Parts: sequence; structure tokens; C-alpha cells
Amino acid sequence: MTTADETAIAVLGWLAGEPELLGRFLALTGTDPTRLRGAVGDPGFMAGLLDFVMDHEPTLLQFCEATGTRPEAVARAHAALSGFRGDTGSA
Repeated sequence: MTTADETAIAVLGWLAGEPELLGRFLALTGTDPTRLRGAVGDPGFMAGLLDFVMDHEPTLLQFCEATGTRPEAVARAHAALSGFRGDTGSA
């Protein structure tokens, strides 16, 4: 079983081979390439990696196809890192 952090790191590794998408990610997050290594492990950065792929279905599907990852696994990792716990049903 892959952890949420491992999934986020897989996204970063995949983005490294996709210069156009990596550039878009960097522009959207305000991160520069020299800070990437130091940002790995930061919960906010890791969640941001998963936000990036979850916010654009074609990007999510590209990642999943390239890495053999199921979209549901990315969604679970995203929920874990973003703190989403779902609707509790309480009013």
C-alpha cells in the first residue's frame, strides 16, 4: 500500500519529466525549482502537488496512465494530505 506522501512524491517525480506541467505547477504555487527539494516533506507542499493533479482531470489521468496509479489512490492520498474527512452527516 502506498502512503499519501509516496503518492505526492510520485507526482513530483512525474512532473519533473513533464516540463510544461512542471512550469505550470511552479507558476501556480509560486515555488521556484531551487526550492523543490527542500519543500518535499512539507505537508502543505505535498498537499499542493496532489491538489494540482486533482484540480485538472486530464492531468490526473496522464499521471495515472504514466505511473500505473489508480485515480482512486490519488483521491485517497489527496484527502489524507488535505485533511478532508468527508461529510459526517451531523447537523
